Amino acid sequence: MHPTHAPLRIATGAFVLNSGLGKLKAGEEEAEQMHGWASSVYPVFKDMKAGDFTKALAYAEIGLGAALLLPTVPSAVAGAGLAAFGVGLTGLYLKTPGMTQEDGIRPTPDGIGLAKDTWLVGAGLTLATQSFLSGTRHAAQSVADGVGNAAGAVAGGVTGAAGAAAAGVTGAASSVGHGLVDAVGVGGKGKGKAKGTLKGLSKGAHDAREDLSEALSDLAESLLGKR
Repeated sequence: MHPTHAPLRIATGAFVLNSGLGKLKAGEEEAEQMHGWASSVYPVFKDMKAGDFTKALAYAEIGLGAALLLPTVPSAVAGAGLAAFGVGLTGLYLKTPGMTQEDGIRPTPDGIGLAKDTWLVGAGLTLATQSFLSGTRHAAQSVADGVGNAAGAVAGGVTGAAGAAAAGVTGAASSVGHGLVDAVGVGGKGKGKAKGTLKGLSKGAHDAREDLSEALSDLAESLLGKR
């Protein structure tokens, strides 16, 4: 039972419970009167004995009153029962001659007592609809929370995957960079070595050419001297 429903449920529950307990003590004449009145509006009760009808009505009211007073009974259930009970009493009011004025709605002085039973319909519908709407909002909020948690988990997974991928790419790029640096370094050293080798060959060729030139010059001078 929601705390805001307590005043309405206690007031209506106590009233209905007291009415049911009072009917258990009804005498034969009073039972006949209630049976005749109800069966004239609802023919389904005509075949029932007056005493049986009165007891059945009393037990129904006691059960309804207890349901309204017990906090363990959902307001939707108690409210639906109260609305149904109020509709039955409203039917007696509207269909019994002399209870309403010419428009068929406004009560006559004799019908004021029954006209007040329409309040039970409003009270029952209020309890039932508020309970239903509260349950619907709670279910919707639970669904929204579940979707939010799932979205958060998916986002976290995507973020983690993206981070892992970025770390992998960074590592790969770093490895490639180091490899290129090492390769350039090695290439640079090889190039230096090759350059040194070429320089040595060039010097050797230059020295050989100078030696050959000196040898040819000596040969030429020798030949000229012999002449």
